Amino acid sequence: MEKNNNSILWFKDITNDDVALVGGKNASLGEMYRELMPHGIQIPNGFAITAQAYRNVIKAGGIQESLKKAMAGFNKTDIDELARRGKIARDLILGVGIPDNLWAEIQNAYDHLCQEYGADTDVAVRSSATAEDLPTASFAGQQETYLNIRGYHDLRQACSKCFASLFTDRAISYRIDNQFDHFDVALSIGVMKMVRSDLASSGVIFTLDTESGFRDVIFTTGAYGLGENVVQGVVNPDEFYVFKPTLRQGHPAIIKKLLGSKKIKMVYGMGDSKVLTRNIEVPETDRRKFCISDDDILTLARYADAIETHYSEKAGMVRPMDIEWAKDGITGDLFIVQARPETVHSQTSLETLETYVLEDKGPVLTIGKSVGEKIAVGKARLIHNLSQLHEFQPGEILVSNTTTPDWEPVMKTAAGIVTNRGGRTCHAAIISRELGIPAVVGAENAMETITTGQEITISCADGDNAVVYDGYLPYHVETVSLKNLERPRTKIMMNLGNPEKAFSLSRIPNDGVGLARMEFIINSYIKIHPMALIHPEKIDDKRETAEIDRLTFGYENKTEYFVEKLSQGVGTIAASFYPKPVIVRMSDFKTNEYASLIGGRNFEPREENPMIGFRGASRYYDPRYREGFALECKAIKRVRDEMGLTNLIIMIPFCRRVEEGEKVLEEMLKNGLRRGENGLEVYVMCEIPNNILQVDEFSRLFDGFSIGSNDLTQLTLGVDRDSELLAHDFDERDPGVMKFITMAIEGAHRNNRHSGICGQAPSDYPEFAEFLVKKGIDSISLTPDSIMKTTLKIIELEKHLPI
Repeated sequence: MEKNNNSILWFKDITNDDVALVGGKNASLGEMYRELMPHGIQIPNGFAITAQAYRNVIKAGGIQESLKKAMAGFNKTDIDELARRGKIARDLILGVGIPDNLWAEIQNAYDHLCQEYGADTDVAVRSSATAEDLPTASFAGQQETYLNIRGYHDLRQACSKCFASLFTDRAISYRIDNQFDHFDVALSIGVMKMVRSDLASSGVIFTLDTESGFRDVIFTTGAYGLGENVVQGVVNPDEFYVFKPTLRQGHPAIIKKLLGSKKIKMVYGMGDSKVLTRNIEVPETDRRKFCISDDDILTLARYADAIETHYSEKAGMVRPMDIEWAKDGITGDLFIVQARPETVHSQTSLETLETYVLEDKGPVLTIGKSVGEKIAVGKARLIHNLSQLHEFQPGEILVSNTTTPDWEPVMKTAAGIVTNRGGRTCHAAIISRELGIPAVVGAENAMETITTGQEITISCADGDNAVVYDGYLPYHVETVSLKNLERPRTKIMMNLGNPEKAFSLSRIPNDGVGLARMEFIINSYIKIHPMALIHPEKIDDKRETAEIDRLTFGYENKTEYFVEKLSQGVGTIAASFYPKPVIVRMSDFKTNEYASLIGGRNFEPREENPMIGFRGASRYYDPRYREGFALECKAIKRVRDEMGLTNLIIMIPFCRRVEEGEKVLEEMLKNGLRRGENGLEVYVMCEIPNNILQVDEFSRLFDGFSIGSNDLTQLTLGVDRDSELLAHDFDERDPGVMKFITMAIEGAHRNNRHSGICGQAPSDYPEFAEFLVKKGIDSISLTPDSIMKTTLKIIELEKHLPI
């Protein structure tokens, strides 16, 4: 059909090639309506009022020259002048309104929508600029959207306001920054059926991790009510991560779920027709539950993956997407209401790795969600409303409840941003990523704990949680080129405990994870002793009981809290490095460390020397912890069988005797983990002299050995590795220790078993790593900060060794 001169085009007649006619948003909606609805992805029906219609409005009103005059020759950094010029332009367009001939066509199209959905149907009226939602520039939020529009009068008024919003202050500023001529850009309007998410939930999806750029996850945020609150950062939403590769294999691969506070929700207005939407409080019980089910999370992930695949095939390259979704509270159906290319990480070079390192820590002022992975220092400036924006000075750190697109001219001059509200897909987060500055969102109490003029440091360099510190703290930036890097013959793996850093750290050249510490996940994310969840009746402290009830709220079975949190922590690490091997060590707390968990002191004996006491393998089959170990096994089985992460290898720590190894394997079998089944490998820590002296016997039970140089040194030299008095005698390079390590490597090879090391020594001492390579060890697992320099030394060393 001939489209160029049409004022109205239905979604079914629009493709992604029609950006010049209907703008980026409408072109994408039409593309999905035509191409993806037949594959089960639901898109609400609607129509576009074309860019040509906008041009006709401007021409009919005779305001073109007046608009050009309003946009000519002013400094956009002058906020007051920007506001004055923008208002002149908007008033010119509002003065023209919607001409009668155009209105007749809009009215006719709206009548057709009402025939499909019911009389006086509710619609969203959404701006769609012809330079919007491009792969290199999003223009997100630059123009206006109007929700719950019903009837002719409100629709005509909303369309006029949409046309005028091409000249919002933020849109003017954004066009100047991105070198778009104001009059080369036109505005189309999308009129589409509202999804009744005011009765359910809505949110945003990215087909990558928004902070690290990790491409293999689908990241979904959601909150109750209409989606504006999530986009604008008015609420702290729930967050969900799904792993793409195993989702495509049919696995329910939800690897992480984070509960947001979701204090308010946007619903339809009542009574007064001028109040189209309003915010109301969310009941406490609903806040403490996720806004959508696991089935919904997976459905949205499949939608998102299909959308990314479709747009990538059309582009001839991987095209990460930024998607908006809504759930209808009446029908229960899930809809996609927008999709556009992601414009930050998709434009970032993958040839260098930049790491920000905080050198010191100070008093913590507040904690929130990290946006980006950088660090910034500056004087804080608290901004409560738009009227204060002129007070902001370039280089300051902006602190506010939230931000809106009107704040963008000032945000572009900030060293960093801190907001009380919002999640990682809110306006403040999107803009800070585009600007390449760190932001802390959803801090909740930032406006109370920070004062204007206060010197602060914001750090987003340590995973999901960002911290605002008092004072200027020293930091440095490490930059590594990833271009044309050689790989050594010796496998270089990584020691890792924190799942929050896994996506980011996986970019460092590596051969997998040689040690994933389960204790970090239990201590940081679960916090409760597993036996306290199995036998809560044995806890004698009411405060601990209350804290357990608070943490496990929403879980019918409290043990599921432990299994889910542990499986998601381990699963996140395994997914980050998939399909490379990830070796997870089963829990290796000492009794004093277990006792410090919530409810732990009711289940742990007091020992004089826990370092060589009731720890590691000896706990797993003992009646005092057997049920706790069963929960660990259940979590591992979920990661491998349900999430599909079969790259996960189990490692047993501190296994003193061969008979003990047999008992542990038997206990695992009782809990559904059979060595060799579905490719399951089981390694053992080689950290007790008996592991080496009986290496042939242990090889019958285990697929590999990982040398724990810390404990092996302790037990070889008889030195408590926690003793300050004997610290000078603790040295992994002692000839006796190195002889034991040589025996371990040779014994593993003799039995065709994997030999690796995951202790601290190779990270601390380059000569120790050199010794291991010369002995022919299969893998060396290092701390992330030492991987690159050690790798380069090993490459050079291997050049002089026989192959």
